[in-house]
Amino acid sequence: MEHSSHAPVAGVVAALVGFTSSFAVVLAGLTAVGATPAEAGSGLAVLCLVQGVGVLWLTLRHRTPLLLAWSTPGAAMLAATGAVAGGWPAAIGAFLLTGALILLTGVWSRLGALIAAIPPALAQAMLAGVVLTLCLAPVHGLSAEPWAVGPIVLCWLVALRLAKRWAVPVAFAATLVVVGIDVARAGGLSGSLLPTLDWTVPTLTWPAVLGIALPLYVVTMAGQNVPGTAVMASYGYRVPWRETMTVTGLGTVAGATFGGHAVNLAAITASMTASPDVHPDPRLRWRAAHAAGWTYLVLAVLSTPLTTFVSAAPPDVVGTVAGLALLATLASALHTAMGDAARREAAAITFVVAAAGGAFLGIGAAFWALAAGLGVDLLLRHHRRAEAPGSDA
Repeated sequence: MEHSSHAPVAGVVAALVGFTSSFAVVLAGLTAVGATPAEAGSGLAVLCLVQGVGVLWLTLRHRTPLLLAWSTPGAAMLAATGAVAGGWPAAIGAFLLTGALILLTGVWSRLGALIAAIPPALAQAMLAGVVLTLCLAPVHGLSAEPWAVGPIVLCWLVALRLAKRWAVPVAFAATLVVVGIDVARAGGLSGSLLPTLDWTVPTLTWPAVLGIALPLYVVTMAGQNVPGTAVMASYGYRVPWRETMTVTGLGTVAGATFGGHAVNLAAITASMTASPDVHPDPRLRWRAAHAAGWTYLVLAVLSTPLTTFVSAAPPDVVGTVAGLALLATLASALHTAMGDAARREAAAITFVVAAAGGAFLGIGAAFWALAAGLGVDLLLRHHRRAEAPGSDA
């Protein structure tokens, strides 16, 4: 009986940890590509909504602890990319295209094979370069707003020592206190506290396709869906790949015009609903993920007032939480990127181009980083073959 009641609690905790650990990254990403605070709040709300519905569907269908999440690496990529030609409507069009590509991955195996053919070292190097700027925000924040940012970083460090999993949620709680004090001094909030979904007419431009849609698709697949599948396999679960890609692809398409950038398999929080700690019987752990699905629906209602509240904070404060949330992602991405000795130079170039930011021909750095890395990798591969013993050269 004790284990039966523990599973739903684990699911609620998983959803809360996933939300509080990275919602600031999502808001930063959506705002960077042109969303107003209201549109960013709408995007956050619709992501929670489609995640919740998708999780409820998959868990009931398969009785498996399948957990969905928004694409945190994708949101970080958006924050690094910034506005593209066509503004927010073009970003919405790119989100729609990303959803279509995810959906296509489920029904056309060759597309999945093409993504799998991208060397993990290069994909992770691109991700590391993308998140680096956000990870520097706490450092800049301590310099610009030491009395506001200092307590957040201190709370994060203490929680990192005592309960690592809760470090970022604790930092988020500290942020709410800091923002609350700042709002009280300013005389109150301005903005909607009621949950709303803002619909935007999508457009599509080539800079948005190449600078947002394609990199967003790549980092979502390589940084979330593939690792999420591996995490589930480590606990003995087989992910129904085609149906999961269909559900997440349709969810991304459905949420795109309301500001949602991408939905995918959970990777980091997946173990919180699939591990033996949830329930000793693997057949009953799905109840944890199911409870997480209901929790996401509740969080969807709270997303708009939370966005209004956080939007009142100084930029350095919100950036600090986003940067702290992405430090683990940066460390993991760098480890993978530099772990492949044969591709270390190509990975380093990919990382540097992505970290440099900016745009060329109106297209963001993420696209050029991956293109440069793949080009250098191809060049060096031919060079290594030419120098190999027994070659004609």
